Amino acid sequence: MAQWALVTGATAGIGESFTRLLASKGYNVALVARDEARLHERAAGLREKYGVQTFVLPADLSTNEGCRSVEDYISTYEIEVLINNAGFGINKAFSASQIDAEQQMFDVLVRTPMRLMHTIIPGMKERKSGIIINNSSVASFIAGGTYSAAKSYMTVLSESMNTELASSGVKVSALCPGFTRTEFHERGRMKMGGLPNFMWLNADKLVAQSWKDALANKPVSIPGWQYKLLVGAISTIPRKFVRQIGMNVRKKQR
Repeated sequence: MAQWALVTGATAGIGESFTRLLASKGYNVALVARDEARLHERAAGLREKYGVQTFVLPADLSTNEGCRSVEDYISTYEIEVLINNAGFGINKAFSASQIDAEQQMFDVLVRTPMRLMHTIIPGMKERKSGIIINNSSVASFIAGGTYSAAKSYMTVLSESMNTELASSGVKVSALCPGFTRTEFHERGRMKMGGLPNFMWLNADKLVAQSWKDALANKPVSIPGWQYKLLVGAISTIPRKFVRQIGMNVRKKQR
């Protein structure tokens, strides 16, 4: 019997790429996002192309109700793979942003994936199997406002859980991509025209790398030679320069 995977933010970008990769591996896929019509469209495409089962779960993960609905689903059904992918960014400095928008971003990027992990891990430990991939970011290694702070939480939590669960058969990995060609920046109304072409990643390729790294139980996956070099450099330079780099990147996007 085919196992089930659950993907949040499943209708576009990295999340949509994960649904196709998992379906191609024979997993049935539960898709979570806000847009119900788009969810059904993506689910139908997976069934037609890969012959897998799908389940559509419309949910706004910035709300308590939306988060609980996914927690309840995870508690009820046996999920072998959890992809915490849903997310968005705010194109304003923290000092100029709306607190409601900041709270919503925090809830989607931190609160919800943390709660879903906490819900799913006991069952995975009992079965001695399971894979969790948290879509973090290269931004987690710099100081780029609340988005970086939220992603830092996910990277560190993933590393911690990878170590804590090392002997349990449960694998946890943080995917830390750089700039990727998805709808993310357009939705956030971010200015990206000045970014060199070589800095852009392909969603399907980075998802394939992330899956390979997760199977190898690597705590952190950084796709792309350019971002491996960048993260390596960040670890060697004084933190005050890292802070300035983070602020400069954010300013150019506004």
